[in-house]
Amino acid sequence: MDGATLEPQKIMSTRGTTVDTQEYHPEPRVAAIVASHEHPEFIVNVKETGKILLVNYSDLHALTVTELEAARFLHDGGWDSSHRYFLTAANQSNKIAVVDSKDREIEALVDAEKIPHPGRGANIKDPKYGPVWVTSGLGDETINFIGTDPEGHPDSAWKVVRTLKSQGGGSLFVKTHPKSRNLWVDNTLHPDAKVSQSVAVFDIGNLEAGYEILPIAEWAEVGAGPARVVQPEYNAAGDEVWFSVWNGKDQVSAIVVVDDKTRKLKKVIKDKRLITP
Repeated sequence: MDGATLEPQKIMSTRGTTVDTQEYHPEPRVAAIVASHEHPEFIVNVKETGKILLVNYSDLHALTVTELEAARFLHDGGWDSSHRYFLTAANQSNKIAVVDSKDREIEALVDAEKIPHPGRGANIKDPKYGPVWVTSGLGDETINFIGTDPEGHPDSAWKVVRTLKSQGGGSLFVKTHPKSRNLWVDNTLHPDAKVSQSVAVFDIGNLEAGYEILPIAEWAEVGAGPARVVQPEYNAAGDEVWFSVWNGKDQVSAIVVVDDKTRKLKKVIKDKRLITP
């Protein structure tokens, strides 16, 4: 699309065969698109076929598309700390596909538990294994740490080097910040309201010590409703973490701001315009 007007400039099909059984899929969905830092390309996840497309946009009249075979049911993902490798979940296949955006190839397919759902994932420097990328999951309480430094830590690269346990399954997002010592994990879709209405936070310097639970929905005081806590996001300074508290469209929702250093409530934002933010 044109960046200024958003008018379509080129339309391409994602139809094709699946990577496993080679069956034709007439209507596969695009689950994620990211821009390469290495080439004039978009990296496109095609969910049902399990293919990752490298779409070179340097000449729209001679479009070049490279198909990479990953695993079926691709969803979302994020960059490692170097911005060379794109790690993306094939969640129903219990895999993390690693795309080398510089060499334009699949670097690895990593086994991950269970129904991984990273959002963009989180990059931290593990005290033992060096740079890692972190994902939680929908299917169980497992948090997977995958090594992402093939040059500095080759023995850890593209392997699950550490697993931690969060409050349970139903997690959608993990988050940290380069200036933070905290790793935040939500459990938005957990069936127990006490879990889905709270968030777990780990100390990156002492990961094995377990997590602290913060009662985000209780702090929000939104009243009746599921009040599911979702998607921690940092402010630009990296000293605040913002959480959405999801309620139905006719109920009160909120945004809760937490001080990252103290893990204490800083502000609750409510407004009639905040509908399931």
